[in-house]
Amino acid sequence: MPGKLKVKIVAGRHLPVMDRASDLTDAFVEVKFGNTTFKTDVYPKSLNPQWNSEWFKFEVDDEDLQDEPLQITVLDHDTYSANDAIGKVYIDIDPLLYSEAATVISGWFPIYDTIHGIRGEINVVVKVDLFNDLNRFRQSSCGVKFFCTTSIPKCYKAVIIHGFVEELVVNEDPEYQWIDRIRTPRASNEARQRLISLMSGELQRKIGLKVLEMRGNAVVGYLQCFDLEGESGLVVRAIGTACTLDKLSNTSAFLPTCNSPSKDMKEIPFNEDPNPNPHSSGPSTPLKNQIYSFSPSKSYSRQSSSSDTDLSLTPKTGMGSGSAGKEGGPLKALLRQQTQTALEQREFPFFTLTAFPSGFLLHVGGVVSARSVKLLDRIHNPDDPETRDAWWAEIRQEIKSHAKALGCHAVVGYSESTSICEEVCILSASGTAAVLNPRFLQDGTTEVCLEQRLEETSPLGCGFCHIPYDELNMPFPAHLTYCCNCRKQKVPDVLFTTIDLPVDALVVGKGCLIQARLCRLKKKAQAEANATSISNLLPFMEYEVHTQLMNKLKLKGMNALFGLRIQITVGETMLMGLASATGVYLTALPSPGGIQIAGKTPNDATYEQHISHMQKKINDTIAKNKELYEINPPEAPEEIIGSPIPEPRRTRVLRSQSESSDEITELDLSHGKKDAFVLEIDDTDAMEDVHSLLTDVPPPSGFYSCNTEIMPGINNWTSDIQMFTSVRVSRLNNVTLTNQTLNKTFNDLCENLLKSLYFKLRSMIPCCLCHVNFTVALPEDELIQVTVTAVAITFDKHQALQAAKTPAEKTLQRASTDNEEQLQFPMELSSDPHAPQQFSPAKEDLENASSHTAVQRAISFDKPSPLTEGQSRRSGASGMSSTVPVVKMTPLSFIAGAKITKYLGIINMFFIRETTSLREEGGVSGFLHAFIAEVFAMVRAHVAALGGNAVVSYIMKQCVFMENPNKNQAQCLINVSGDAVIFIRESELEGAANQLSTNGSQPTNSKDAISYNMKK
Repeated sequence: MPGKLKVKIVAGRHLPVMDRASDLTDAFVEVKFGNTTFKTDVYPKSLNPQWNSEWFKFEVDDEDLQDEPLQITVLDHDTYSANDAIGKVYIDIDPLLYSEAATVISGWFPIYDTIHGIRGEINVVVKVDLFNDLNRFRQSSCGVKFFCTTSIPKCYKAVIIHGFVEELVVNEDPEYQWIDRIRTPRASNEARQRLISLMSGELQRKIGLKVLEMRGNAVVGYLQCFDLEGESGLVVRAIGTACTLDKLSNTSAFLPTCNSPSKDMKEIPFNEDPNPNPHSSGPSTPLKNQIYSFSPSKSYSRQSSSSDTDLSLTPKTGMGSGSAGKEGGPLKALLRQQTQTALEQREFPFFTLTAFPSGFLLHVGGVVSARSVKLLDRIHNPDDPETRDAWWAEIRQEIKSHAKALGCHAVVGYSESTSICEEVCILSASGTAAVLNPRFLQDGTTEVCLEQRLEETSPLGCGFCHIPYDELNMPFPAHLTYCCNCRKQKVPDVLFTTIDLPVDALVVGKGCLIQARLCRLKKKAQAEANATSISNLLPFMEYEVHTQLMNKLKLKGMNALFGLRIQITVGETMLMGLASATGVYLTALPSPGGIQIAGKTPNDATYEQHISHMQKKINDTIAKNKELYEINPPEAPEEIIGSPIPEPRRTRVLRSQSESSDEITELDLSHGKKDAFVLEIDDTDAMEDVHSLLTDVPPPSGFYSCNTEIMPGINNWTSDIQMFTSVRVSRLNNVTLTNQTLNKTFNDLCENLLKSLYFKLRSMIPCCLCHVNFTVALPEDELIQVTVTAVAITFDKHQALQAAKTPAEKTLQRASTDNEEQLQFPMELSSDPHAPQQFSPAKEDLENASSHTAVQRAISFDKPSPLTEGQSRRSGASGMSSTVPVVKMTPLSFIAGAKITKYLGIINMFFIRETTSLREEGGVSGFLHAFIAEVFAMVRAHVAALGGNAVVSYIMKQCVFMENPNKNQAQCLINVSGDAVIFIRESELEGAANQLSTNGSQPTNSKDAISYNMKK
């Protein structure tokens, strides 16, 4: 008996009217954990009941504490009929099991019903008393911390990075298990919610066991997804990076030393970069000080046999290229061999992290990806996870072999995804092949000295761009030149990666969001024929997406992509591809040449004139983009200009099937000659591609956007942030379905979504949309759904001028100058947490929703929910405190202008919402908006109950929407996650420090008291 769970039900407020005769409710509460249930007394005739129950005590194993959620059900008591359900609350107990986390969960939780949404709130207190358990064979993994953030958490240091951990669990989907398919919506939805909550707990526990076996204590970059496979089952799977983390004390610092690592795993402090990147942003610089080493322990993972189906497509797409060849000669080979030996002991040397300290990545080889088409009806036993394990093992082995072909021994920024339509499932995996620094090996003493000599030939800022593969045996044709920074090693002409921009990378100007969008029709088919047609289409879609990215990158005048994410989505009659990345100009890579249009048609004066006109428009666009993004590459330093250029090996230039592709040319960097990227115009489709290239309009003045955490080239961020989620659903009614019309519709949908965001956020100029995450889905035939989450952060062009103003003054100044009537979504301009907040769909959205137009949209901003705000102001009736803490939500791993002092645990929640009155709720737009607002409110409530005041690394991982307009019905499933944290504003820390220095005693106000206690 390793644990005792204690629960107390305090009160409820603003419950719905359940008795029409009295307009009141006779409420009571059922508290269930495992197979044990307790009930409170019935509180008669009140919408604000005060139960003040005794402590309900559950004696449970810690394994159950990890797997099971605490289930609280609020009901209305009826004497002569069955009790009516008001709603439920699921509370995850796992955050209480950490040694340094919260000791109690206490607060107001929204009571949620899958049909009616939020129906009031309930005040609950939860405590856990754990006993020492010395059983070596226990099946729990209490104490293993989980982090959604894809970098080392801010108040921790990484002693060892052990490597990749994965797990999946399978169960039957309750939606498809009802007798004779008689489905009651509430029962079906609640059974699904409970099952996924149970499966998520089991998944975390099993991954925690693997981490303990690897002698780690944390999982960083934890990504959990669920696959709705219909009658084949329900799969919840997760991947992450196992680490050993140490908590940083406030007084500790990293002293630059050169101590060698020893066999007893001493830590290796990494020296501060003496030449920090002037373009790198502030919040990411603490990553330079993290401590890393590799664990040689073998990754704990199931060994699976090959798949039982031969319908597998894994196109070998080593997209992009990038990093160093033979630098250091035999020394380099020795170092690489030592690193490779340590990593090859693992089954999969993958890392889900996307941000690393300076010097951690030696070389980057480019993006490696693999896809596979599978048939779900080939699964003989739906409850058996081994078949799906074998599928993912195939994909991972292929990724590993691609990385090896690029001369790399590891894959960073690794992620996995699926797309399912009926019985067909597309499995996708991608990452960035990389060579990691041998200095971070835990054993041996020679690596540090050797690496110091190596770094003399590999200057900071460009070393990661040097190619890792052998120039004479390149895995794909590439145009190599000497590095524009050091002129010592070869670099590719373009670099694609799935990671964030390294902190020591040298960039010019600012970055921008680059997207490739593609639709392809396919015939309706069944089973094997359907899978075969999809398999035949995939390689061509991959190629076209890659070509679009290359063309748009050249058009922007840039030479590298970071944060690349490619989605291939399958529907009944079409396939859609969406690639998003952040383009930048790396100084180490050669300046991109222009785009040259070449035609194959017979000489025609009109046609030639048209080609010439298009060429001029492209040249003008490139010039405008260079000016817009401030791309003015600096001249090479004098010592480099004066140094002799090594004789380049003659390499072939990669062209787009141009007639001159057989010519062998070479670049002479000293004279600035650049080859043009040739676009072949041989049919009308190619001309359409050029037109779509030119219609890709940049954001309005004052706006920038990127899908990485930080926009390259901007480092003067303010603390003014605004997170939002937007969903648009487009029905392809009365549209002649061709590839061209589909592409135009999809392109317009994404462009209009971005334009609406710029319009609604115009009061925040100058502003950057960071971590822009697009997700496309095809829930039904002729229905396209696009979801985007991002955070808008303002930056200061005149930082010196604004420095004297306090944040409150700047907020008030903006509030007085802006005309709020112009805003469709009033921003959170007031610093008073009790000020009234408006939170509603845009007027035009509701009008469009009520008329049921082709495009339905909903957008929800990160604002305190009307429920919690309104109820907090009216809560005098319940006798509880009216203060509601404002919980910040951001998809970033940091909060600008603040310091994260504590991580309270992972928030991983799954919600279902269904309606049979879609038109009455404002159509698709009103329904989706209300549901997303409720999700925000519930996430906030759970974080506040843990004692936190923010959610970082927030992500909506899935938003599955299904609609039946003829029956006025709709259903939506949403899965969100993030890290609950406590943060303190830097201004508060400074104020507390000043007060301490002047008074020499404890601070007097509450905020300074928090800072004082944190410092202690």
